[in-house]
Amino acid sequence: MDQKELREIENRCIQEEPAWCMAECPLHVDVRLFLKKMAEGKWDAARKVLDKTMPFPGILGRICDHPCEKKCKRGEVDAPVAISELERACVTFTASLKKVMLLPDRGKRVAVIGSGLSSLTAAWDLIRKGYGVAIFEPGSYLGGSLWNLPHDLLPKQIIGDETALLQNTGVRINLKAAITPERFEEMYADFDAVYIGQDNEIACDFGLAQTPSGRIRTDDVTRAASRKGVFAGGIPEDGSTRPSPVLNAAQGRWAATSADRYIQNVSMTAARPHEGPMKTRLYTDITGIPPLPRTPVSDPEEGYDKEAAIGEAGRCLQCECMECVKACPYLEHYKSYPKSYARQIYNNLSIVKGDRKANTLINSCSLCRLCETVCPESFSMADLCHNARQEMVRVGKMPPSAHEFALLDMAFSNSDKCALARHAPGESGSAWLFFPGCQLSGSAPGHVTQSYSYLREKLGNRVGLMLGCCGAPAHWGGDAKRADAVTAQLKAQWTKMGHPRPVLACSSCMEMFRKFLPEADPVSLWEIMAREGLPETALNARAGASAVAVIDPCTARHDTGVQESVRHILRETGFSVAELDHSREMTECCGFGGLMANANPDMAREVIRRRAGQSPLDYVAYCAVCRDHLATTGKRTAHLLDYIWPDEAGPDPAERKNPGYSLRHENRARLREKLLSELWGEKTEETDACEKIVLHISDEVRDRLEDRRILTGDIQKVLFHVQNGGAHFKNPKTGHWLAVHRPLNVTFWVEYAPSGQGFEIYNAYCHRMIIVEEGK
Repeated sequence: MDQKELREIENRCIQEEPAWCMAECPLHVDVRLFLKKMAEGKWDAARKVLDKTMPFPGILGRICDHPCEKKCKRGEVDAPVAISELERACVTFTASLKKVMLLPDRGKRVAVIGSGLSSLTAAWDLIRKGYGVAIFEPGSYLGGSLWNLPHDLLPKQIIGDETALLQNTGVRINLKAAITPERFEEMYADFDAVYIGQDNEIACDFGLAQTPSGRIRTDDVTRAASRKGVFAGGIPEDGSTRPSPVLNAAQGRWAATSADRYIQNVSMTAARPHEGPMKTRLYTDITGIPPLPRTPVSDPEEGYDKEAAIGEAGRCLQCECMECVKACPYLEHYKSYPKSYARQIYNNLSIVKGDRKANTLINSCSLCRLCETVCPESFSMADLCHNARQEMVRVGKMPPSAHEFALLDMAFSNSDKCALARHAPGESGSAWLFFPGCQLSGSAPGHVTQSYSYLREKLGNRVGLMLGCCGAPAHWGGDAKRADAVTAQLKAQWTKMGHPRPVLACSSCMEMFRKFLPEADPVSLWEIMAREGLPETALNARAGASAVAVIDPCTARHDTGVQESVRHILRETGFSVAELDHSREMTECCGFGGLMANANPDMAREVIRRRAGQSPLDYVAYCAVCRDHLATTGKRTAHLLDYIWPDEAGPDPAERKNPGYSLRHENRARLREKLLSELWGEKTEETDACEKIVLHISDEVRDRLEDRRILTGDIQKVLFHVQNGGAHFKNPKTGHWLAVHRPLNVTFWVEYAPSGQGFEIYNAYCHRMIIVEEGK
């Protein structure tokens, strides 16, 4: 990412766009911050906000014509916040805390004609920039027509106090000055620039181009008049007859900026697109905001007292976007917003030496694209983080700990122990190809067997089968090389099988196939089931059951066909379906997507806890990982297939536990072995030998084994291991033997005794610890 790309990315986040009130203010006073401080009763802090931007806040704070109020977002709910009255209250409650900082003398001088608000502002800004400033006022006081305003609105003492600031900074004041064409020419010759304030009438022909209304014609941006070095302001907007104090002040400021640039002989127009009222791209959702009537002014003459001011300022909505942050616990966790995160990620990628503090930020995103969905500008943290991951992997800066576990899991799924690709038994070609995905195979291998049988029944026998991983972990982790290798392997196998149409049971697989193998035209298992009809085991099996809430996986966010099919299937099984607030397009990740659970387990747990708490209803997921992750929280969650083939799921599918990583490995390997043996008659010598071992198992023990998800094949492997010299021990009290074996990742223990031509099984259990034999 270079700086140009960074700026383009940052520009798409609108959180730092000005609020409507600030954008409409010609001076861009930070009204939102001002109201926040007022609502907190922090009067001096609120005054600092005014002092920072507003020239002569004691004056302007009392007489501002508040164009900001017309754009106040609260006005779309009921009535705009009384910003003008609150500014007046603030400058009444407080004294100025402004510290005047003057730049060193530049040795240049500017003449300012008139002393209305535009002239005072021009003089104020120029003296602070280091120019010598002289004001030429034809009247007897600085301020011109300000002295004509009602005392209740603008006390005379305030005018005197505020304009005294100019004298204290060294501005030369010339009262009762004769403003004639000849004197103007002298000023033009003696000074480096001249400003003419027109907010007070000055009877003089300056010899400058004029508007039809007799005002000095000026450039809209620079306020430059028709003669070089002459600037003018204090001019009402076209068509307006009412003076605007805040616009007058702004015109004085813009002219002062131009005079400064003119004297320095630099561009007067460069980088000035945001001066004056402007549009803002900020978005603020006002849905559900209750009306709150405007706080009445405490006293018609005095305005708000402090209590009333706090109440009225509290009506401010503090407009901001933050739509993505409100929707995403990951974005919320890092306490900022995408524009800031983009900068952090850019810095992280740019570091040559030192700590890369944003590594966890980059690797914790689930890549679920909810941010992109809710953002008015479609800002995608997923793309930002994924591109950063790819760059980190490319330059060798990705910490191995971030994704290594998931990548090893993917490699195991695509190894000879788990992967499989076959035409249907007895067939030499395939029209369809069932690809259940590694997660369903690991979580509920029986559902894979049943689904494959169902597809062959509904679609004809030319349905091939492919077991393995689609490569999503490598893609999510930014490891393009490994992802490409998996994709190439998939494509080669798909081509070898004659380009059958894939039927997918996993939405992550669907996303990968659509992205990297679109020509295969994959279709969802759920769409096939909705179209072809459900097996008898499912139809109305749950009639009368309470409603369930559907968990849409984040990778199916925009897959409305799949979403509708799932809901149709649930209704066909007898359920009524309740929608979560965060479902369909607005669904949330379970913490697995983007490898969040690998890079930031604590965050993944927080994400899934939040998801689990969104409804008291039982959940039904159609992603195996979503189901298993929700199960870790204790939330009653079933997989959709649990209700289609209930015999595979046990008496209460919603109580099924998360099998864990080790058992998933075991399940995938068992599934491959079982399918090869039962459907294609392909058995290894060990499998063949194991199956010949006769077991005698009582119903009580069989139920216990079922609860522990220990298969007879597991027990046969342990006994085969014993027959070939594996460790076993005899209990002299019972005469039973105890044997141990670890075929893959799970260690099995079997308590048994020889019985006739076979073995009586008394007990079996398993764990994931490795038993190290003495001396090894």
